[in-house]
Amino acid sequence: MKTVILCGGYGTRIRDLTSDIPKPMIPIANLPILWHIMKYYAQSGFNEFVLCLGYKAETIKRFFLDYESLTTDFTITLGTDREIISHNSHGETNWRITLADTGLNTMTGARVKRVAKYIGDDEDFMLTYGDGLSNIDLTKLFAFHKSHGKLLTVTGVHPPARFGEIEHDADGRVVEFNEKTQTSSGRISGGFFMAKREMLDYLSDDEGCVMEVEPMRNLARDGQLMLYRHDGFWQCMDTMREYQLLNSLWNSGQAPWKTW
Repeated sequence: MKTVILCGGYGTRIRDLTSDIPKPMIPIANLPILWHIMKYYAQSGFNEFVLCLGYKAETIKRFFLDYESLTTDFTITLGTDREIISHNSHGETNWRITLADTGLNTMTGARVKRVAKYIGDDEDFMLTYGDGLSNIDLTKLFAFHKSHGKLLTVTGVHPPARFGEIEHDADGRVVEFNEKTQTSSGRISGGFFMAKREMLDYLSDDEGCVMEVEPMRNLARDGQLMLYRHDGFWQCMDTMREYQLLNSLWNSGQAPWKTW
């Protein structure tokens, strides 16, 4: 099963750190936040990734192309008999990563639609943003998604009120989805979605298709959007303050997402 990660935005709200690199490549300690997200998924056994690239896609491609040399000690012999000998190994040897350029100005829904061929015939896939970390139990999320049979599960978290809100009934069925309005019920979309492949039918590859607007509203209207409640840690990285917070958690040894 694939995990699709949205990595193509401009990161305009944290522009001081993203003028030269895409937002998912902003580092926590010495590795990009994207790596931390992928590492968290992989620790739960989800190690096949599809990265939806856009802004400065070449930076993300180069990171993974050079990953071996960036993360290991090695001896290199130059010349016609060029040889590279690695002296240690990393823990990501079983990751399978598809890097797909989905367009510079493409919105979220279109990015997901454009990587449908890389999801293949898988019945379900995971989906999240390339700028948020959590200690959500992915195994329980998967089990919940499979139990209700609807097309899309969204993780509801308790963040600041500046985000949008999800209105849901007692069974967790989403009845209304409003992106980035003042919250009243206390839960918003934290990403960490699970979707059936049929959910792609609600999306368009037109670059203006925003997943969080018409597609998710239509899914809610059709009774196909369910909420998975997460009361633990969740934090996105939209501002310098949030960047500093995530780094301080890591540097102090208190990062809730560090399960390895």
